[in-house]
Amino acid sequence: MKILYLETSSKNCSVAISEDEKLLCLCEEVSENYKQSESLHTYVEWALEGAGLTMQDIEAVSLGKGPGSYTGLRIGAASAKGFCYGLKIPLIAVNSLESMIEPFLGSIYDFVVPLIDARRMEVYTAVYDGRTGEELSQTEAKILDETSFGEFKDKKVIFVGDGARKAKDILDLPEAEFRDDVYPSAQYLIKKTLEKIDQKEVEDIAYFEPFYLKDFHGVKKKKSEE
Repeated sequence: MKILYLETSSKNCSVAISEDEKLLCLCEEVSENYKQSESLHTYVEWALEGAGLTMQDIEAVSLGKGPGSYTGLRIGAASAKGFCYGLKIPLIAVNSLESMIEPFLGSIYDFVVPLIDARRMEVYTAVYDGRTGEELSQTEAKILDETSFGEFKDKKVIFVGDGARKAKDILDLPEAEFRDDVYPSAQYLIKKTLEKIDQKEVEDIAYFEPFYLKDFHGVKKKKSEE
């Protein structure tokens, strides 16, 4: 089965194509300016070319559904739904946090904790078993302070994601590891996507919405501007 993967929830605009579990092509770039609106469809074209396929060869689309950037998620969801409508193929959605943990599973860590930077001292996070990848605590928006994740003080734990930068400064966990250069990536959606297809966990395209986790808060206009 040939699957197109889109991950636009972060600064990493990421597109991949697989045939079953084999990664055929990956196109991605981390940009401070969130270039999804400019880059996503170009990356889809490049990934198809790199895989030697056309859009008509694609049999399903998998989307990193968030949490993350509101605008990035809107762009990814709109594109994924458009492809699925046009080609009459299924849509699969995977928690973007799960694509951050896969490179760190099955090694030395008891726990892998992804941290997506939100506003001020807030992060989007969940806790995963470092060996099996099992979700141990549900995805949440969490305000960090020096007592956060204190239960991991004597455990082998790694915090990954752009929220790890501020977490390292705040958390009282001197033995923990922190990797702030990790972003959700389309290549790590493959395993979970295939599991969902096997279990027939596909989305209703008409009603699907990304996993925003929080309502969008735009900048309010001043009355004189309204």
